Amino acid sequence: MRVDIPNYKRLEIQDIVCDYNGTIAKDGILLPRVAEIFERLQKEFRLHVITADTFGSVQKQLDDFDIEIKILKSSDHTQEKAEYIKSLGAENSIALGNGNNDQEMLKAAQIGIAILGDEGCSRDAMMSADIVSHDISDALMLFLEPKRLIATLRR
Repeated sequence: MRVDIPNYKRLEIQDIVCDYNGTIAKDGILLPRVAEIFERLQKEFRLHVITADTFGSVQKQLDDFDIEIKILKSSDHTQEKAEYIKSLGAENSIALGNGNNDQEMLKAAQIGIAILGDEGCSRDAMMSADIVSHDISDALMLFLEPKRLIATLRR
């Protein structure tokens, strides 16, 4: 996706990277509208989910999608998430998350979106984001309806 945001940035997005629990899932279960939106997004973007997989459910929940799943292994998830974004090419990546361990990933990505969902959102994640959304579905739809993204970020 290519989009010019007046007086802000020109975006060329290839990768969308989502934290799992608290962002696209609750208690290990994929949120209802996310599946429908992923069906559409996977036609235009490379989708990634990065998670500690606390509930051991991510693989089963995302089995129907063409999504790269990255299970965190290190003791420093904040750094591991940021390094993952950089390895993809941060300049062509979007990151979505809600936790303290998402803050560096949100900063590193071309656009970082903090999700203020049922689990809440850490202050550090919000302060590191370009956009804060109360709903993951609305946040993901920004990339299917880019005029919404322009309206939010233009200066």
